[in-house]
Amino acid sequence: MICTTIKDGVDCVFMSNAGCGYNGGRCHPITEQCEGCARIKEYPTGKYCSASPDPAIKWVRGLCNIATHIKKEEKIEALKVNPLKASKRAAAGRNK
Repeated sequence: MICTTIKDGVDCVFMSNAGCGYNGGRCHPITEQCEGCARIKEYPTGKYCSASPDPAIKWVRGLCNIATHIKKEEKIEALKVNPLKASKRAAAGRNK
């Protein structure tokens, strides 16, 4: 349904005929960690996340999983080589 509380005119999954069904009856504004994200939408009542009704919850356990301004570093671990197998491979290569 269309939101009639904070994000007036926006389609919202929490909106019903009885009003907003989200915790507290309204969406919560963004936190300072959200600044720079492409999902921020500005309304007359303030800045809100277009993907989450309560952005602070997304930051509780570290980085927000839907943030567009955070680049996640992939850890590339070096391939662990068994020294015994490596020596056997090296020895097999010398005989040929």
